[in-house]
Amino acid sequence: MFTNRARILVIGMFVILMVVAIKYQVYQLAAAAAMFVVVLIYGYFKQGTIVLAAKAFHNKEYDKAEELLKQVYKPEVLSKKRRGFYEFIYGGVCLQKQDFDAAEQHYELAALFPLRNANDHVAALVHVANINVRKGNWDKAKAYLQLTEKYKDNITAKMKDVIQKVRQEVQKH
Repeated sequence: MFTNRARILVIGMFVILMVVAIKYQVYQLAAAAAMFVVVLIYGYFKQGTIVLAAKAFHNKEYDKAEELLKQVYKPEVLSKKRRGFYEFIYGGVCLQKQDFDAAEQHYELAALFPLRNANDHVAALVHVANINVRKGNWDKAKAYLQLTEKYKDNITAKMKDVIQKVRQEVQKH
């Protein structure tokens, strides 16, 4: 839950603590500080700034969310749960910017990774279907709607309603 700048500051403080502990021959404290540095570096690669970006996205601060998502060094290195959430949030940011091609790509990737619950997974699939309805790619939209079928018992009534509306739009064509 750190921005990259905050993470660097905290790492710097632990490095200073480690140097002081070594100078005074308190090796246990130096080892603990080194361990915290390793945990922070691990968190940088495996967790990133996803939690902060999700909070910004939830508060409808899309520019801030995008800025936080861009701080992730290599999204492919994120843990599986974080990668799915990264792609899901980035898809939402792209959708808000009306960059439908990028949003489709991010939502497709999000659907490949585990998300918080079945509702989020279905939301990613429905977003891809809806984008393809806008593009007039009816076969792809129908295929993504078919993928939502296996989750029909685990989703909310609101999501079922959205699926039904997109399905009706596909059936018109």
